[in-house]
Amino acid sequence: MEPKEVLLRLSKKHGLSQDELAEKLMITRQAVSRWESGETVPNTDTLKIISKAFGVSINTLLGQPHELHCQACGMPLMDDGTISREPDGSFNEKYCCWCRKDGEYVGAPTVEEMIEVCVPHMGWADPDEARRFLGRQLPQLEHWKQA
Repeated sequence: MEPKEVLLRLSKKHGLSQDELAEKLMITRQAVSRWESGETVPNTDTLKIISKAFGVSINTLLGQPHELHCQACGMPLMDDGTISREPDGSFNEKYCCWCRKDGEYVGAPTVEEMIEVCVPHMGWADPDEARRFLGRQLPQLEHWKQA
């Protein structure tokens, strides 16, 4: 889905005209019109404001152009319901809601423990193969590189 379609859908869902959306975001109606026509896309700062105002991630606003994965457990972040949120309600698109809650990392403390948490949820016929796979993949994720 294109960003213009996402914005149109959100406006309709919330019953907002272009004027009302512009007022809510403290921008001009012309800017909203350009977004909805696909002529332009909101800048990064405006995307953050829209994200917070409508409770959707920036990735969703942009039509999900990036396949997001939790940077601790590797789980695909398929929709906004699986993406972590910060204490102010904004999305943290680097983590799933099970590894990070209210701005704090709450996942397994070590790669080895994370592997054991993840294996039963993977649905692989051979748990040892799943462990080997995760043993190769998880250390490449941002959270474990920093640890």
